[in-house]
Amino acid sequence: MAVLIVSLSTTVALALDPSEMLDDPVQEAQARELDHAMRCVVCQSESVASSNAQWAIDTRRVIREQVAAGKTNDEIIDFFVERYGEFVLMNPRPSGSNWLLWAAGPLMFLTALGVGIGYVRARSKAPQPIQTGLSEDEAKRLREILDE
Repeated sequence: MAVLIVSLSTTVALALDPSEMLDDPVQEAQARELDHAMRCVVCQSESVASSNAQWAIDTRRVIREQVAAGKTNDEIIDFFVERYGEFVLMNPRPSGSNWLLWAAGPLMFLTALGVGIGYVRARSKAPQPIQTGLSEDEAKRLREILDE
């Protein structure tokens, strides 16, 4: 178990090579923020910050080059979205066709809530079955069965 923990922590630690880091701590913080905002298109479930794929290494290098050139986060993100689409973002923007995806969850919840409320109201207004006692013939037959 200890070997597994050490190997996993080493993998994450090796994702960013010290030679890739920028000298300016403010720029490096900006670059790391962008590293976490970008998805590795090779790994698909990891951010660029935690991936060791060659594409992620190249992406971290490009991010640092653009940060050093003075570009803003939005400009750098737009650069990658233009080339790879919204998929490259760990949290896609709620715009364009993505609005449907962002709105689908709340809309489904509201629809289910409406259906549930409608069902409960309909059940409360439904006529209740009349509870009557046994008829004379049924009571006589029951006594016969119980007496046997």
